[in-house]
Amino acid sequence: MPDQVNGFVLTRELIYQGDSQTLRFWLKPRDGTCQPLDITAEASVGFIRSEDIDRVKGVLRQQSFEADIRTLKLKDFNQQPMAGLYCRQWAQLRKITRALAKKGIRVWEDDIHPGDRYLMERFITAGVDVRWQERKVVLRPMEVRPEFDVLSLDIETSFWEPGTLPELYSIALASRKRQWVGWVRQQAQQQCSHGDAQAYDTVEQLFRAFLDQIEQINPDIIVGWNVVNFDLRILQQWADKLGLDFVIGRDQQMIRWFQPFDHRDQWRCDISGRVVLDGIDSLRTAFYQFDSYALDAVANEVLGRGKLLAGDHRAEAIEQLYREDTDQLVAYNLEDCVLVLDIFDQLKLLDFLVERSYLTGLSLDRIGGSAAAFSHLYLPRLHRNGYVAPSVGSQVLNFHSPGGYVMDSVPGIYQNVLVLDFKSLYPSIIQTFCVDPYGMAEALAGLSNDPLEGFDGALFDRQRHILPGLIRDLSARRDQAKLQKNQPLSQAIKIIMNSFYGILGSHLCRFYDPRLSSSITKRGHQILQQSKQWIEQMGYQVIYGDTDSVFVWIEKEVDHDQAMSIGKQLAHDLNLRWQQELLKRYQLDSYLEIQFETHYLRFLMPTIRGENTGSKKRYAGMIVDDQQQPKLVFKGLESVRSDWTALAKIFQQNLYRKVFLKQDYRQYVSEFVQSLFAGQSDDLLVYRRRLRKPVEQYQKNVPPHVQAARLWQQHYPNRRINRIEYVMTVNGVEPVEFQQSALDYDFYLEKQVRPIAEAIFMFTGDSFADLTEKQMPLL
Repeated sequence: MPDQVNGFVLTRELIYQGDSQTLRFWLKPRDGTCQPLDITAEASVGFIRSEDIDRVKGVLRQQSFEADIRTLKLKDFNQQPMAGLYCRQWAQLRKITRALAKKGIRVWEDDIHPGDRYLMERFITAGVDVRWQERKVVLRPMEVRPEFDVLSLDIETSFWEPGTLPELYSIALASRKRQWVGWVRQQAQQQCSHGDAQAYDTVEQLFRAFLDQIEQINPDIIVGWNVVNFDLRILQQWADKLGLDFVIGRDQQMIRWFQPFDHRDQWRCDISGRVVLDGIDSLRTAFYQFDSYALDAVANEVLGRGKLLAGDHRAEAIEQLYREDTDQLVAYNLEDCVLVLDIFDQLKLLDFLVERSYLTGLSLDRIGGSAAAFSHLYLPRLHRNGYVAPSVGSQVLNFHSPGGYVMDSVPGIYQNVLVLDFKSLYPSIIQTFCVDPYGMAEALAGLSNDPLEGFDGALFDRQRHILPGLIRDLSARRDQAKLQKNQPLSQAIKIIMNSFYGILGSHLCRFYDPRLSSSITKRGHQILQQSKQWIEQMGYQVIYGDTDSVFVWIEKEVDHDQAMSIGKQLAHDLNLRWQQELLKRYQLDSYLEIQFETHYLRFLMPTIRGENTGSKKRYAGMIVDDQQQPKLVFKGLESVRSDWTALAKIFQQNLYRKVFLKQDYRQYVSEFVQSLFAGQSDDLLVYRRRLRKPVEQYQKNVPPHVQAARLWQQHYPNRRINRIEYVMTVNGVEPVEFQQSALDYDFYLEKQVRPIAEAIFMFTGDSFADLTEKQMPLL
C-alpha cells in the first residue's frame, strides 16, 4: 500500500462486519482507476444530555445494548451539558435511539450517516488526500479533478405498463470511447449489419453479455433518462426472473435498492464504486426547466435534434422495428444513449454536480439535499464552538414566518421603467444582521455583550456566528467564478446560498426555527419598504416591488442611455444610504447591494382579471437587447404559460409589440380574429398539458386535459398517458389524435384571445367588441 493516495470521493458505503462496521470510500484519482479506501472500527455517535446518563445506562442494561458513554465539552442550544453515545454500528445506535425514545429520552444527531460524519468532521467535501502515518490513516481535504469514465445506458422493450415485465429487445451502452448494443433475435436467420451490434439467442445470454460489458468498460458514472426507475429496474426484474445476480458494482457487488420514505412510488439505487445519474433529476437539481422533460423534447430544445423515432406511438414503432428492421432498432437504441451524453455535455451537468459536491459534501447522485448540505457545512463548525445540533422536528415554536414582500402594483402602461434588484438579498441579510442558529443560541442565553435584535424575539451575537462567514466565503467564490466564467460553479453557489433561507424555514431541517426565518423575511420587508420611500424622496415613483426588486417609473422623456445613467445613479445612491443607515442605526457594515438591472422602454402592469386592482408577479415590457433591438419580456402572462395555446402566445406577443411600438394594432386584431374564424389558425389551437398523476386518481375535479386523456384511453385502455394534446370542439374536449367534431372558434375567441386583448385595451381605451364584431360570422 502506498504512503499517500488522493482522489475524488465517488461513493461512500457502510459495511457491517460482525459486530463492527467499515466505512468504504471509492476514490477516483486524477488518473487511473477508482480504488477503495476502508476505514475500520469507526464508531457511530449520537449525543445525550448529561443529566440522562444514568437513565440511558439503565436502558442499555435492561435491553442488553452495548455502547460507550463519554462526557464531552459540548452543550445543546438550551445550554444543557451533553455526553457522547458511541456504538460499534450505526444500526445499533438507531435501535438504541428508538428504545430511548420510548422512555422519553432524546438522542441528538443519531440520523447522520457515519460516512458523512467522518468526512464532514474533517472538512472534506469531495476531494481527499490520504496518508498513512505511524500505521494510522489521516485524511485531509484536497482538490482533485479527475476525468470520469461516463457510460450511457438505454434499453428497448415491448410496451411497458408499471407493474408488468416487458419483453427485453436490446441493451445499448455508449461512452466517448466505445459503443455496444446487444439484442435478442427472434429467429436464427434474423440479422443485423450495424457494426456495434451483437445478437444473442436468449435474454439470459444478452443479460450476461451486458454484465461482462460493464465489467470491461468499468465506468465511474452511468447516465441515462429515467435510468433508475425504468432501465435498471427492468433489468433487475429480468435478473430476478432468470435467477441471476445483478452484479453491476465494483468488486463484484450487486446493485442495492431502496425506496425513499416520502416517495414510495420511486426507486433509488446504490452501486458499489459507481454513480448513477438520471438526466431528468440532474436537470432539476441544476434548476433547468422545460415544458416537457421527455428525452425527445429536451434534446430538441438543447441540441437541436431529437430521437430517431418521435410521436405518440413510439412503442408500436419500436416493436415493428424489432420484428422487421433490426438495424434501425439498434441505431435508435444507440442514439438515445448518445443524446443523453450530449445533453450532459452541452449543459455541463456533470461539471455542475462536481462543483456542488465540492461546495456541500453531497454525493453526485444526491437529489435535492439542501438540508444535508447545510448540515455538512455547519455541523463541524458548530461542534468546534461547543454545541451539538438540535434534532429534526424538535422545534416547539409553531408560528410561521412570512414570505417575501410583494407591493401592491400601480396598473398602467408606462414609458421608461427601471428595475433595481438587490443582489442575493436574503444571503446579504444573513451576513449584515448576523442571522445564525449558533449566534442566536449564544445571545438568547445572555452570553452576548451587545446582542443584535432580530424579529419575533430573536437575538443574535454580533461577533460569534457561523452562517454569515459561510455565506461571505461562498459569495467571494461566486464572484471569482464569474470572473473566470465558470458557469457551473457560479450556478452551484447561487443555488446553495439561496437555499439557506428556505432551509432555516423548513421543518425538515434540524436548525429550523421561525425566529431565524422571520428575521430574514421581515428584514427584507423593511428593506424594500424603506428603499421605496427613499426612491420616492428622490422624485421617482415606485409602481411595483417583489421580494428583492423595485420597479421605478422615471416619469419623464429620456432616451435609453439617459435611463441607464439614471438607473446606475439610483443604485449607487441607495447603496450609500443603506451603508450610512446601518452604520448609524445598528453599528453594522452593510452587505446589501442593490443593482440596476433593466430598463424597460415600455412597460405594462396589468390588473387582476375582471378587477381594477393591480396584479402581482405578472407584467410585460420591452427592453433593448444586446444587438440594440427591441425585445419583449413577459412574466407570469399567457405568453410564458404552458397551459395556454400557441394561438394565445402569438397573439399576445404581436399585439403587445405593436402597442409598445405604437404601430397599428387595431387592424391586426381585426385580421387576427378573421383568420381564426376562417380556419387559418387551426394548427395553433392545440392545448398541450402534462398529467401529474394517473387519470383514475382525478375524482372530484376533472379538468379538460384529464377529460381528454380519458377519451384517449378509451382507444388505448392498457396504456398509461403522461401528456395529452387536445382541442376544444363544438362538442367539448377531444384529443387531437381522435378529433371528430368541428373546432369551437367562439370558445377560443372568448377564452384565449379576448382576455389578452382586454388586459391591455383597458389602458389604450379600445373596445375588443368594437374591433371584432364585424369579423364575427353571422349565425
